[in-house]
Amino acid sequence: MDPLYFDVHAHVNFNAYDIDRDEVIRRALDAGVHMMNVGTQQDTSKAAAELAEKYDTGVYAAIALHPVHTAKSYHDEQELGEGGKAFTSRGEQFDSAYYLELAQNPKVKAIGECGLDYYRLEEHTAEVQKQVFIEHIKVANKVGKPLMCHIRNAYKDAAEILAQYAEVKGDIHFFAGTWEEAKMFLDLGFTLSFTGVITFTHDYDEVVRNTPLDMILSETDCPYITPTPFRGQRNEPIHVREVVKAIARIKELDEEVVRAQLVANAKRVFEF
Repeated sequence: MDPLYFDVHAHVNFNAYDIDRDEVIRRALDAGVHMMNVGTQQDTSKAAAELAEKYDTGVYAAIALHPVHTAKSYHDEQELGEGGKAFTSRGEQFDSAYYLELAQNPKVKAIGECGLDYYRLEEHTAEVQKQVFIEHIKVANKVGKPLMCHIRNAYKDAAEILAQYAEVKGDIHFFAGTWEEAKMFLDLGFTLSFTGVITFTHDYDEVVRNTPLDMILSETDCPYITPTPFRGQRNEPIHVREVVKAIARIKELDEEVVRAQLVANAKRVFEF
């Protein structure tokens, strides 16, 4: 049976759900919400794959080294624990063999989240990020699985890399650029996914309105970016329903039409 909704980018594999992970997943599945949990380095990628294996259907994984973890970097407590913002990531060398092996798991549906993040860019790390992104693309090409791209303040560089190296398509997660930037990825055949941000700001209405419905995906990026009317609470996959409602509202389309199309899009892109 097809899901009613698809959260293509969740992090229920993160520390934030250690106490009630199964309850969160069961709550979503009971509501017809399927999900893909996304890794950010070796341990969270392995956790995402292992979590997907625990469920017969409805829970999938993506695996990668997040660009902010290619060097020592700050993260928050909800990801890895151990002190929140004060904790510094060890930085990880991209191990192609490790991710290639993990990618053989049939529950792993994408390589990501990988890409470029120039938001708090340290000196000399841009080139490291670019090379690691290219290595992820090579893994995706080799296993024939789509990319789940994290791109922040680096849309032009990322589009150029994808155009040059990618033999697969995929999704631009949590798209937050302009319509001109959006067109670069749509022209490459990549979908754009939107989060709960669109429930409480109009900053991305133009992009949502202009993007063809068959090129949009819905996500939560939970535990972050909780949508209205649940602001102030920890986010979870079941709240992807609010993102779908917002997309329908912004595009002035029937909610059921949008819901069904977004599920079809997720199935097409990630071969669920």
